[in-house]
Amino acid sequence: MSKFTVEETNLICIYNTGSREGLISELSKMQTHLQKDETELLELTHSVMSKLDAISDEDFDSITSELVANFER
Repeated sequence: MSKFTVEETNLICIYNTGSREGLISELSKMQTHLQKDETELLELTHSVMSKLDAISDEDFDSITSELVANFER
């Protein structure tokens, strides 16, 4: 899970739909609602989407499984 920063994993948890492609879609939609001064969130979103594009669905599933396990502790 080290591929994602703490901030990135928080964003993943907030917008996760249960699939990698669904998350990418939700992040794309979210970007359209950002104000011009929300540049940090925009950059964070771009970073997450770029990393999601570079991994497989199986890798995504293992990452989200780990997030749920960490949350339940």
